[in-house]
Amino acid sequence: MSYDSVRDDLARRAPDLTIIEAEQSTATVIEAAQALGVVPGQIAKTLALRVNERVVLLVARGDARLDNQKTKAALGGKPRMLDAEQTLAATGHPVGGVCPFGLPAPLPIYCDISLRAFATVFPAAGSLNTSVEIAPDRLAALLDAQWVDVCSLPAHS
Repeated sequence: MSYDSVRDDLARRAPDLTIIEAEQSTATVIEAAQALGVVPGQIAKTLALRVNERVVLLVARGDARLDNQKTKAALGGKPRMLDAEQTLAATGHPVGGVCPFGLPAPLPIYCDISLRAFATVFPAAGSLNTSVEIAPDRLAALLDAQWVDVCSLPAHS
């Protein structure tokens, strides 16, 4: 069902995008990077967060870490990760396939500026082995997402 909602959403809003189905799991950043032959930073992980009373999605590069101070300043409260059950309820997607497409109801979506380091990134597509290749600016435009600076990068970046 989750994959179907993503497929239908992309067919309607971005029919030129092709869903990539990997032979192996893409459920973690490392697995996705290996399966797609890219660096972990190019994996666009989608985090489901509760900030005060609102649920929001944050799309960030795979090797970035959420910075609580930056997030609190940008989003107006301390971020708390949703658990697997809450994430599924909010997004319709299982952990490992969470993405900002095909949501059951609109949610505020933010894209971290860390994504802009790459020409294309790979968010999940609703299942544990699917993803989509897309330019970061197009991703944000397609999602009507707001750009924020809420992550810190690994020392080697």
